[in-house]
Amino acid sequence: MPASIAVRIRLCKRGATERVILIATMLRLVGSKIALAAALAAGAYGQTAKTPAEEIAGVFAYVNHNVLEMAKDFPADKYDFRLRPEMRSFGAVIVHIASGNVFAAKFGRGEKVKWDELDPANYKTKEQVVALLEKSIADATATLKSLSPDSFHKTVEPWLLVTEHSGEHYGLLVAYYRANGLVPPASRKK
Repeated sequence: MPASIAVRIRLCKRGATERVILIATMLRLVGSKIALAAALAAGAYGQTAKTPAEEIAGVFAYVNHNVLEMAKDFPADKYDFRLRPEMRSFGAVIVHIASGNVFAAKFGRGEKVKWDELDPANYKTKEQVVALLEKSIADATATLKSLSPDSFHKTVEPWLLVTEHSGEHYGLLVAYYRANGLVPPASRKK
């Protein structure tokens, strides 16, 4: 592992989102999931060492919690808002994130699956979109918890892929908030 990555790992004592970004950066730089396993196994964040299964489950839950909080908080009358005409609406981004969770749940159960995009047109209201996201999170979390912790020593997929995907779209959702003059829930003073 390059020294610069090792230094970044030792210095990283931030939240789960930053850990996901760091892990994704490591994977891109090193080009190997071995770097992820080494970072997780070493307890590289200056915190109590967690197993790969615990770390992946924690980051997955954290990112999905933040997305769900946004889905519940964003005004219903703005669910059709698009940053640009060719982009997804806010509601369609939430449905897209739920599609990733559905994929992860099926993949984790051993089903032969491809990423089947759920159709946002089938979820016409904020309540329907939020319910879909909640169900997708619950199903994926149940699958994640049902897996043997040892399985994460072999592969962290699809969980890393889906978590990174959701994190990227979380960032996009922040732009939807800001473009509407709103402050995202995680950025509000507590």
